[in-house]
Amino acid sequence: MEPIRLNKYLSEHGIASRREADRLIEEGRVTVNGKTAEVGTRVTEFDTVAVSGKTVEKTAPEKAVYALNKPRGVVTTTRRFKGEENVISILGLKEYVYPVGRLDKDSEGLLLLTNDGALAKEITTAGRHEKEYEVTVEKELTPHFLERMEKGVFLKELNRETMKTRVMKTGKKRFRIVLKEGLNREIRRMCETLGNRVVTLKRIRIMNVSLGDLKTGEYRKLSEAEYSALQEAAKPGSGKLAKEKES
Repeated sequence: MEPIRLNKYLSEHGIASRREADRLIEEGRVTVNGKTAEVGTRVTEFDTVAVSGKTVEKTAPEKAVYALNKPRGVVTTTRRFKGEENVISILGLKEYVYPVGRLDKDSEGLLLLTNDGALAKEITTAGRHEKEYEVTVEKELTPHFLERMEKGVFLKELNRETMKTRVMKTGKKRFRIVLKEGLNREIRRMCETLGNRVVTLKRIRIMNVSLGDLKTGEYRKLSEAEYSALQEAAKPGSGKLAKEKES
């Protein structure tokens, strides 16, 4: 094994995402061979790594992905904040997993959690992978609103225009939207810019994984077939899902 960055090592061993691993390192909670590590430290299988005093097993755990129907009000993080419930606490798993991307506290629906750092990194690459949402807004939908949502909306606070989307009206005040990027509170910002306000927002699909009949607060482990399909779709240059949707 060639030396690899410590954050990658921790990610591959199911301890944390790379970003979260860097935070743990910065907080001085990670040691390598008994010495406090620094961001950028490289390690091999011969090194002894510990997090908060607990030694990391040298054998990486079996990779897994879980689908959770996140309730509204639950925070998408592994960190614990006083008075708030996070997605890890409602799972209650023995193995360590972390969220793939984010879903706003006020939003609900499908959230993937995994200990597969490489897969998580590919899925969260902006502008490549589809995520589908069901949205209810305050005012009745107009053709102008739907057209603008599809073509892209300039968000002044972010100083950029959103990517083109696919929008399907499902009711007087309801629609589905498919995004490929993950700007902070993107759908809510788009609607507000166009003079409407989101009442409910629910994610129902991430790439090939659908929420299905999973009840609020419940989770399930992806099957081997789903996991393999997700890995294949997440590979760089894969346009399989998008092509299937267009055909």
